[in-house]
Amino acid sequence: MSTAETTLLGQEEVPRQRGLFGVLARIRELAASVWAAAGPYVRIVTPIGWLVLVAGGTSLWVGLAFGWHEFVFLGCVLLAALLVAVVFLFGRASYEVHVELNPRRVVVGDRAMGRLIVRNTSTRNLPPNRMELPVGRGLAEFQLPGMKPKQEHDELFAVPTNRRAVIVAGPAESVRGDALGLLRRAVKWADPVELFVHPLTARLQPSASGLVRDLEGQVSKKITNSDIAFHALRPYVPGDDRRYVHWRTSARIGQLMVRQFEETRRSQLTVIHSTDAKHYASEDEFELAVSVSASIAAQVIRDGTQMSVVSEDGLWRTHSVTSMLDSSCRIEAKPSPFETPRQFARERTKRLPAPSVVVIVGGSGMSTADFRSIESLFTADTNQIAIRVQHGAEPSMSSVARLTVVTVGSLDDLPKLVRSLS
Repeated sequence: MSTAETTLLGQEEVPRQRGLFGVLARIRELAASVWAAAGPYVRIVTPIGWLVLVAGGTSLWVGLAFGWHEFVFLGCVLLAALLVAVVFLFGRASYEVHVELNPRRVVVGDRAMGRLIVRNTSTRNLPPNRMELPVGRGLAEFQLPGMKPKQEHDELFAVPTNRRAVIVAGPAESVRGDALGLLRRAVKWADPVELFVHPLTARLQPSASGLVRDLEGQVSKKITNSDIAFHALRPYVPGDDRRYVHWRTSARIGQLMVRQFEETRRSQLTVIHSTDAKHYASEDEFELAVSVSASIAAQVIRDGTQMSVVSEDGLWRTHSVTSMLDSSCRIEAKPSPFETPRQFARERTKRLPAPSVVVIVGGSGMSTADFRSIESLFTADTNQIAIRVQHGAEPSMSSVARLTVVTVGSLDDLPKLVRSLS
């Protein structure tokens, strides 16, 4: 076959492929439209209902095809059960539903209670109904009594808080269906509400818990009109603060002169928390690491020191202790999207202010080489601390070049170890 013929066939194939892709795209659009219209009705049938429908239809077909009266009878009974179940779907309710959690934030192990408030907003009596409320991975079911117009009914429920998490309660759904569970029609009434189960934390000593040495700040080259480090004098400009007028020099030269200062920058602490599952020997070890990071971050925020906390998922919110603890509730141990700890640390810190202190938190599966690979990302002036969390290990501290390596085996060990870093 010549080159010209091959080219011609290739040109003919392109429109063919485009036409095929166009047909497939239209089929997908049509299927999406059909599902959007039929989906709400199809979802009314439960898995058990589909099983009964298939079994009933198959039995009826087999019975009629082979003349087996028993299968005909079985198919009629199963299909009749589905028809009877349809009757239980009819009816319309009008509720006002609220889900309340008190408190909205707890520490692991604390008691948390919830309240479901249902009010009949219609002008007629409503028959008994069933209300379902998803709570985390569980499902709470409440049997509502018959309610008169404007009548209110409430139910209390307990929320499990045995592990750090963000527990979502809701949305609440009223459910209509038959006793056999063949058909089910659910209507959502309330928006979901979040309960934050904060990790356990240790209270550390003030003054950045011995981690930040330059609490008065580091002098920069930026000139400002108000600070601590004196730089020079300049002529007075209308609007300058008179507190900074240098009266002795002004009297000597006959012109108002004001002080200029070099801007001092407050200490910047960065916590790098690895959530890579391979770095942790167990779930308890990961939870301990979260508690360590949260304890350090909470104390640094209380001290008023600028800080950032990063993990593989991104930057934690640290404008307050509460927001930081809320962020800590959302992280989970899972495979890292980064090839190495160094790559993770570089990507997550490259847009942050240059830190004066870096704290690296990882599990027992994180080697000293991994910690040191992160250490090399920062300058020699940066104070760097690696915290290796190993559940049940004896607390210890050692130095590897510019890196201080701290081993934490229990949250109770953290305050003493942090004091030793001063």
